[in-house]
Amino acid sequence: MSIVSARLDNRLLHGIVAAQWTPRTGANRVMVIDDKVANTPMLKNAMKLGKPAGCALSIINKETAYTNFKKGKYNPERVFVICDDPQIMLDLIQMGQKIDKLTVGGSKTPEDGEEATQVSKRAFVKKSDEDIFRQIAATGCKITVQYVPTDKEEPLSKFISL
Repeated sequence: MSIVSARLDNRLLHGIVAAQWTPRTGANRVMVIDDKVANTPMLKNAMKLGKPAGCALSIINKETAYTNFKKGKYNPERVFVICDDPQIMLDLIQMGQKIDKLTVGGSKTPEDGEEATQVSKRAFVKKSDEDIFRQIAATGCKITVQYVPTDKEEPLSKFISL
């Protein structure tokens, strides 16, 4: 089965993701794909504290994730993938992983001079990432914007051309 849900969120695994999003996904594994967190023991250990009950947790760098998906390591599992880089989601799709829906949750505020479109109170899409989102959408993946499950789900296409 593998990827059952995918989310872009700059805070990665945090309370809202653990308590509200994970139970809705039906996942038995939460996978955080982030090079910095995976390679920084203090950050990794802190993030492990947010592990949702009843789920396995992987906090891995992108190369490990790609290798493990290619080998079929997660095939029997229901994986909820969380990262903050849409390129990682596109890479997974291009490797043959099916992602039916991608939720844009939160993002960092753009740096001075960085072109970005605000897509919610808590999320921006950088101009430099728009083509990546177009490529993801072209695979048939539905891309939505939603911070918490009680927020109205909005199509990303409402904010940027897909």
